[in-house]
Amino acid sequence: MTLRIAFCASSAPIAQAALAGLTRRYGDHAEQGADVIVALGGDGFMLQTLHRTQENPAPVYGMNRGTVGFLMNEYAEHDLPARLGAAEEAVLHPLSMRAERQDGTHHQVLAINEVSLLRAGPQAARLQISVDGRVRMPELVCDGALVATPAGSTAYNYSAHGPILPIGSDVLALTAMAAFRPRRWRGALLPHTAEVRFDVLDPEKRPVMAEADARAVRDVIRVDIRSEPAIAHRVLFDPGHGLEERLIREQFV
Repeated sequence: MTLRIAFCASSAPIAQAALAGLTRRYGDHAEQGADVIVALGGDGFMLQTLHRTQENPAPVYGMNRGTVGFLMNEYAEHDLPARLGAAEEAVLHPLSMRAERQDGTHHQVLAINEVSLLRAGPQAARLQISVDGRVRMPELVCDGALVATPAGSTAYNYSAHGPILPIGSDVLALTAMAAFRPRRWRGALLPHTAEVRFDVLDPEKRPVMAEADARAVRDVIRVDIRSEPAIAHRVLFDPGHGLEERLIREQFV
């Protein structure tokens, strides 16, 4: 049986050139009814593809035509059906972010990597952090804070000196960015079932924006974050190069 492959690519010239070569060689099936979706680009495009196709049962196999490519496989035009047939699957569950703005509007967004709160003015943010309805930190003065999934723990979280989390660990990372008070607080590890709430203190003087996988909501006053186990993103990796191996390797470089 011929594998039904749907291709998509970022707007970058290198990704568009790869798209043209692969579709000439293997054809291009519509995403609806495809056996697999092949995404050509970088990690940002891969996240966009996963969000866009979350209702599609087909797994997504990324090939790197971007920069870092943590979620991607190496690009090669030959033997693609064989690579897809041998690929290993990882299942990723996103975070759900519900953000309330100063104007009273609410915004619901999903994040595969992380939800972050960032200062949006010249002064540090003042945040109150609650976990499962209990205030755990009355005031965190910082440039920002984030909640990361295991899949996203090597991204923004790791750059902010947060921990790398093994895939399947059922843990979330709560990490501060440039914490001023408490000065040495680096964050916490939380069970994946935890519900985290950030309240923005003094939002008029110290405005804060929230981001879910780089999709921003400005002027927030409250952000609620929880795992969304009902949504499952299926991602394919070449054997020996899956997320577990990448997470371990990242800690020894």
